[in-house]
Amino acid sequence: MTTNRILLTGAAGNLGRVLRETLVEDCSILRLSRRSLTGPAGAGEEIVPCDLADAAAVDRLLEGVDAVVHMGGQSVEAPWDVILQANIVGAINLWEAARKAGTKRIIFASSNHAIGMYPRTTRLDHESPPRPDGRYGLSKAFGEDLGALYAFKHGISCMAIRIGSSFPEVRSRRMLSTWMSYRDLTALIRTGLTADYLFEIVYGVSANKRSWWDNSNAERLGFRAQDDADVFADEVEGKGEASEIAEVLQGGAFANEEFSGELEQLL
Repeated sequence: MTTNRILLTGAAGNLGRVLRETLVEDCSILRLSRRSLTGPAGAGEEIVPCDLADAAAVDRLLEGVDAVVHMGGQSVEAPWDVILQANIVGAINLWEAARKAGTKRIIFASSNHAIGMYPRTTRLDHESPPRPDGRYGLSKAFGEDLGALYAFKHGISCMAIRIGSSFPEVRSRRMLSTWMSYRDLTALIRTGLTADYLFEIVYGVSANKRSWWDNSNAERLGFRAQDDADVFADEVEGKGEASEIAEVLQGGAFANEEFSGELEQLL
């Protein structure tokens, strides 16, 4: 299936750069956006810089767009005002602009930090409710609900991907459970662009033997992960977390930051 125009937000971020190289094959035009995106457009590309907190600019950004791969926004923990503008106001503007433009589909980069306060002994699936580990994780849980609102009320299909840790290689023992290869990331995004659904939550994770997440919902839609983090197991032996909280909870260091509760109540 070839889509006429796909919008990729966050196109200059780590994962945005990966998807820029691969998704150009899946559409006639790949529209790339970030607040500041420099350099020339390549073949089959167009560049439209945009601050997602600017509603009028986002309206223009969505003109003529058939599907969105939304990787933009604040990608790590930050103060409330930063999260509010980048991840909440920006997401509202994006979905509302999509509604007005007649855009049919949004692939949303949610995060494992939307469920980061679950213990690692709890296996989660697509029906597991959010348990965010910070302001950033909360904004991703909000984005999931926002996608559901516009899917069920306005017919804009949404796949919310709770992305684990997507890097070229595994960097820590935690990533033996959360890692997603770039190859599997692209394959899951393509599943989101082509499968038949209205609203779904899936996990952005490779076929890791140590995964904490049941990703059968993504498999039901046609996704087949190819890679397994265990090939890096010897390299990350001993690279654990810096605290007991980070070691026990799925969100790792994000869950540990500013933690002042009782760990026993979460287990």
